[in-house]
Amino acid sequence: MTAVRNVSRRREPTSEAQIVAMKDAVRAGAADRPGIYRMLSSTGEVVYVGKSKRVRSRLLSYFRCSYPEEKGARILREAETIDWEYTPSEFAALLRELRLIKTYRPRLNVAMKRDATHYSFIKLTRGGAPKLMVVRGASADDASVYYGPFVGAQRVGEALRELSDALMLRDCKSDMKMHFSDQQELFQIAPRTPGCIRYEIGKCLGPCVGGCSVSEYEGRVAMARAFLDGSNDGPIEMLRAKMDEASESLMFERAASYRDKLGRLEALREQFGRLRFAVEKLSFMYTVKGYDGEDRVYLVKRGIVRAELDKPRTSWQREKLKRLAEEMFSGHEPTTTSVPTHEIDELLLLSSWFRRFPAEMGRTKKVS
Repeated sequence: MTAVRNVSRRREPTSEAQIVAMKDAVRAGAADRPGIYRMLSSTGEVVYVGKSKRVRSRLLSYFRCSYPEEKGARILREAETIDWEYTPSEFAALLRELRLIKTYRPRLNVAMKRDATHYSFIKLTRGGAPKLMVVRGASADDASVYYGPFVGAQRVGEALRELSDALMLRDCKSDMKMHFSDQQELFQIAPRTPGCIRYEIGKCLGPCVGGCSVSEYEGRVAMARAFLDGSNDGPIEMLRAKMDEASESLMFERAASYRDKLGRLEALREQFGRLRFAVEKLSFMYTVKGYDGEDRVYLVKRGIVRAELDKPRTSWQREKLKRLAEEMFSGHEPTTTSVPTHEIDELLLLSSWFRRFPAEMGRTKKVS
């Protein structure tokens, strides 16, 4: 099927007569069961996609908007027709809605229209003195290490600054030549210039001016990686100790500054926690009860639905599902929490679903 191309055009608002006709169509044809719906303009443009556990009730609510500035009223002014389709469950409707929004990119949908440019990653560069950077995605430099994705590049950048300052990692140009204290060239002393302000004020170890040894710098990089991997809270503990020390010394402004730095690092760690939950925990077979007995089975791997099929009712169907699951879940699982950008929204959707409905985890089954 060819996707409808969405092109924004200026047009007259939908007439009252057409809005009444759409309402009559909903009353006559829509049922109160899970599904998705599309609002289409006169040109066939999909201007809005939505979902509901009760499609008929949700659609009729659009026609009860009392004020023109309400979201539902604004959507109706852009639409000429409404179509809908049913799904077996609310979970199926959520997935279908997400995928349709990704396909059509309706101009009146705000949530779930993000693409790769709205995400950021933390990059640990390679080389003798690695540094941390905020980037939009992976580059051809395969030897670098990437963490993420994160939402909110500015907040991530602020947190990364605190992490680099706490661990005294460099942030100078990537091609800056390093002069470690234990790697001086024979009969030559590296110039100790005041070129690095962060080194002069005690916020960088100074690997470019012989301010530290290779092992000292590598130790700080290891702490950064442990923090980003979620296995060590060293940087947070360091900032908390400085905050407590400043507070005990009655240096309250400095303590407040450390408190703010601590908050930014904790927010970064929280984002990693949500991502790690989805990537590491969401790998299983998930059976969802459906409307009128339309139960379905979803094979979820690393937070993404990789396959879905009707719940088996015969021995042959159960054997087919078993073979598919064994094939999908066999092999070594990667330890990285990095996720392809085109899978991010679905991963976040599933993570949100199981956080909202933790009892649903009881319907999952690990596949060994």
